[in-house]
Amino acid sequence: MTDVLDELHWRGLVAQSTDEAALRSALAEGPVTYYAGFDPTAQSLHVGHMVQLLNMRRLQLAGHRPLALVGGATGLIGDPRPTTERSMQSRDVVAGWVDRIRAQIEPFLDFGGPAAARMVNNLDWTGSMSAIDFLRDVGKHFRVGTMLGKDIVARRLRSDEGISYTEFSYQVLQGMDFRELYERHGCTLQLGGNDQWGNLLSGVELIRKTDGTAVHALTSPLITKADGTKMGKSEGGAVWLDPELTSPYAFYQFWLNTADADVVKYLKVFTFRSREEIETLEGEVAERPFAREAQRALAGDLTTLVHGQAATDAVIAASQALFGRGELRGLDAGTLGAAVSELPRTLAKAGDLVVDAFVGSGLVASKAAARRAIGEGGAYVNNTKVDSDDAALRTEDLLHGRYAVLRRGKRTLAVAVAE
Repeated sequence: MTDVLDELHWRGLVAQSTDEAALRSALAEGPVTYYAGFDPTAQSLHVGHMVQLLNMRRLQLAGHRPLALVGGATGLIGDPRPTTERSMQSRDVVAGWVDRIRAQIEPFLDFGGPAAARMVNNLDWTGSMSAIDFLRDVGKHFRVGTMLGKDIVARRLRSDEGISYTEFSYQVLQGMDFRELYERHGCTLQLGGNDQWGNLLSGVELIRKTDGTAVHALTSPLITKADGTKMGKSEGGAVWLDPELTSPYAFYQFWLNTADADVVKYLKVFTFRSREEIETLEGEVAERPFAREAQRALAGDLTTLVHGQAATDAVIAASQALFGRGELRGLDAGTLGAAVSELPRTLAKAGDLVVDAFVGSGLVASKAAARRAIGEGGAYVNNTKVDSDDAALRTEDLLHGRYAVLRRGKRTLAVAVAE
């Protein structure tokens, strides 16, 4: 149990701690019950949430007991954003999102054994609380001056929109969560991102004032790319854990496209690979960057963790098949559709000339160029070489009745989609 804090430091996952020496001692004496909270302000978690999910798992593997809080109450409000108020969702919508997010969290933790995880919902202790009870029993322990000094509140006060009393009170609700979990489950440690430091301290201070006990808060840094930009966005927006929002193929490709400058850091933060394995992959990045071994390890580990081994195998098979190293016809409709979703495309139907499909998709600039590619043996439909200028798309070429993958040379791809 004493090694987990050192491991978190080595992985770059420690930003601030209330009292690191005291926390180290508590972890050594263990087991410690700890929690991290996830608000249902959308129907899915995204890859940024994985930092805390994986930190929870690391502590559990070291013998400590996790509480995963899905905020059915705080999700009705939402923690303050840097610039504008959140749009409030209905109670029914938030309740549905709670269920979806609970299901996404479960694979990351072990709910059996001596360090069994527990799922909790803060609506259980706030739903029946009256406003008077909230103000008398909780609100009286918070000083407005201290609350105004919190970074996110100060920024919002400087903005044109300001901040509502509702979002201003969020830190009180989060502080109350920590106290409730301390009293109900003996929880003495809260994990969070560094942007949540002020909210974490609210709970620490509330427990100190009401129970006279020193508890702990530990934050991890916000993960950024080497260029300083925020990690977790693709060209299409956030990278979600829900396969309906971000397909396993797109999820795998997001990690596969990690820059060499970022991949070693991401291996430390997002995988359970050992120091020796990561150092070996770091050597691969330096000596053979073109092989992208580190990126493949990162993408494979995370896709398997989130979507399962079968989905990872299907994604890798699709990636290989697109470039002629596998059988496209063996891919299921969902995987194939995701694999071709970002390719240049043209509408087509059975009987259309392949030459026209190549021109329509932008693979070549003209029919003459298409015929030249065919004559040189560099034109393919579903990895089958086209050998005639008059070749037409056949019904069986439209995989799953919809897609025909077009390729010029070894790596230039497009797709013909049935009208």
